[in-house]
Amino acid sequence: MPTTRPVRPDELDDLLALYEMLFPEESAARTEAVDDAWDAIQADPNTTVLGTVTDRLVATCQLTIIPAVARGGQPFAVIEYVVTHDEERGEGYGSQCLEHAIDRAADQGCEKVLLQTSREDERVHAFYEQCGFDRDAKTGYVYHLEERTAPIEA
Repeated sequence: MPTTRPVRPDELDDLLALYEMLFPEESAARTEAVDDAWDAIQADPNTTVLGTVTDRLVATCQLTIIPAVARGGQPFAVIEYVVTHDEERGEGYGSQCLEHAIDRAADQGCEKVLLQTSREDERVHAFYEQCGFDRDAKTGYVYHLEERTAPIEA
């Protein structure tokens, strides 16, 4: 039976293998920067990389709880980097991982969980909606810092 739990520190290589499926155009090579980021995530009580595990890591997402003073001081959560192993899609592992993340956010008193995707595949959107996310609830924007060429003008 699959279980969902925080990805262990020694499972970084397995996690990177999943990220290669999420970002096939990028290298998921293990570098000093990746190791430093992994160490920082492990030390951050507000960030958890969750994994659904059978005999291997088959699905993952990163959950970050963000404190807020709005809404009576209720925190909110952000889920990123959702991926299920190519060979295991459709088995319920991704939804199990997301449900676990949502439960953790609720346990922390979060008032909402945000999730964005850049995927245009309608199956991805249907999956998130099946998991309870509302596609039309907000408009998301991304500011890519590597593309910044000038300061923002008023």
